[in-house]
Amino acid sequence: MKIALGADHAGYEEKEKLKAKLDEMGIAYEDMGTDSTESVDYPDYAKKVGEAVSKGEFDQGILVCGSGTGMAIAANKVPGVRAAVAWNEEIARLAREHNDANVLSLAARYIPDEEQKKILAAWFGAKFEGGRHERRVEKIEKIEEEERG
Repeated sequence: MKIALGADHAGYEEKEKLKAKLDEMGIAYEDMGTDSTESVDYPDYAKKVGEAVSKGEFDQGILVCGSGTGMAIAANKVPGVRAAVAWNEEIARLAREHNDANVLSLAARYIPDEEQKKILAAWFGAKFEGGRHERRVEKIEKIEEEERG
C-alpha cells in the first residue's frame, strides 16, 4: 500500500508527525507538500493528493488542514475521490467500511496526537464491507458520471 500525503500550512506540523506514525506502521507514502508553515492554499494540495489517488498512482490519501473540512471539500471535487473527515477512530473505521472512503482528512488543530494513531490504525485496519453499502457507493459514482456529462 502506498499513500499520498498532503497538508496546508495549518496541517504541516501534524503531517510531519503522521509521517513518523506511518513509518512505524510500515506504510509507504509520498509527501506531496506543503513543506513549511508558510501560508498556502489548501485546495492546491487537496487536488494534488486527490488526483494521485483517482489516477491509481496511490492506494489512498491522507490530507491535513486546520479543521480537515476544507481539504475534504476540495478533494471531493476530484472524480473518484471519497474523502472523509475523521476525528476519532470509529468515524475513520466507518468511513472505510461503509463509504469506501479513499482519502482521510484530519483536523490538525483538534485531534490530539494519541488519537491520531488510533485513527490511523482504524483507517488502515478497516475494509469496505460491500453489501448494502455497495449500491450506495455506486450511486455516488453515478452522480459523478452524470455531473461530468
